[in-house]
Amino acid sequence: MQALAVRPAAVRSSSALQRRASFRATCVAPRRTLAVVRASADRQQKSEEEQATAAATTLLAAAGLLAPFLLDTESAQAVPEILKGRTASLIHPAVMFFLFGGSVWAGWLGLQWRRTRELAGIIKEKKAQLPKPDAEGNRAASPLDGEIAALEAERKELIGKKLNEQHSNWGSLLLGLGVTISIAGAFNTFLRTGKLFPGPHLYAGALITVLWALAAALVPAMQKGNDTARSLHIGLNTINVLLFVSQIPTGLEIVGKVLQFTSWP
Repeated sequence: MQALAVRPAAVRSSSALQRRASFRATCVAPRRTLAVVRASADRQQKSEEEQATAAATTLLAAAGLLAPFLLDTESAQAVPEILKGRTASLIHPAVMFFLFGGSVWAGWLGLQWRRTRELAGIIKEKKAQLPKPDAEGNRAASPLDGEIAALEAERKELIGKKLNEQHSNWGSLLLGLGVTISIAGAFNTFLRTGKLFPGPHLYAGALITVLWALAAALVPAMQKGNDTARSLHIGLNTINVLLFVSQIPTGLEIVGKVLQFTSWP
């Protein structure tokens, strides 16, 4: 009789535990779903903000490059002399040399981060080529074991450098500072001379500014795993660096003229 009395209590205890577990699962599931929905909404909002920023930057660049053609020459030149002096005139080439180095460094960081992503697929392929374990779960040693270990160590080291964050930070700096200094350079020339000088330096500079904006506009698609956007991003920035190289000789010629026709400050 005592055994019979204990059994219903155990059954009731087990049933109560099951109900509690079911209740907890019912409460946790909506929370997890809500967290996923919120994360997705945050990503979408961030993507929309980045697209809006890129579009605004493009419009700003276009407006800045076109403004000198629309301004009255005499009114534009009626500014403090310091804005037309040697110091202000040398800001553009000095910052652009810095941004040229920054472009090369940002490109290197981006390629290293791409290598980090590719390593995951390479490691997975090599693991699939390993000998199958026997019935007891033992697997024969393979030369691939050493390769896989080396690749995993390389990937771990690259991940530890936070290359994606560094690349993103440098990209933001190039976009913001680059567009600003590009427009400032054109305005400085217009303030000093009353006109712009159509030619390779002006045209390449305008194209570099546009390419910065286009490359930034591809970032939201890249964050969603779009390989086409990633390839375009790399291609646009490669063209950008090559254009930067072409700017060095013409830029040095302009610096020479600035030193010849301006005075401090």
